[in-house]
Amino acid sequence: MQYDRIDARILEIVQKNNRLTSDVIGEMAGLSPTACQRRLKRLRSEGIIQADVSIVSPKAVGRAIQVLAFVTLERESADIIDRFKKSIKSSVDVVNGFYVTGDADFVLYITSPSMEEYEQFTRRFFYENRDIKGFKTMVILDRVKAGFAIPIELPSED
Repeated sequence: MQYDRIDARILEIVQKNNRLTSDVIGEMAGLSPTACQRRLKRLRSEGIIQADVSIVSPKAVGRAIQVLAFVTLERESADIIDRFKKSIKSSVDVVNGFYVTGDADFVLYITSPSMEEYEQFTRRFFYENRDIKGFKTMVILDRVKAGFAIPIELPSED
């Protein structure tokens, strides 16, 4: 996947506010609206832009409990990893999931309406899964920063 300096500028702009029109983005990046639309379409089709999302307050929508769960699998084999990845993707309670190195195999960001419902989730999702050796939960007290913005490296000028 290749991108140039103009694409980099577009990526910086849409990461801050993806609701801007192509007219505004184009003006900020020094492009016509049509050229901007073409570039945005290419950035999406090439997978450089993976999604256009809004960050929602969990508490505002009744998901006051937020946790990070560190999950260790019984053993690491391709079929077990793939099965667990599939279960992460199919769970509405798991907001983000990461396959990681270190003491845990996965780190999950989970939301729940209450601790009682989180406990029910752990029974269904963790305890009933024979592939899971164990998990540790850290309850989030305050979400200090929420976002998905990635620092954009400018391509070298060759």
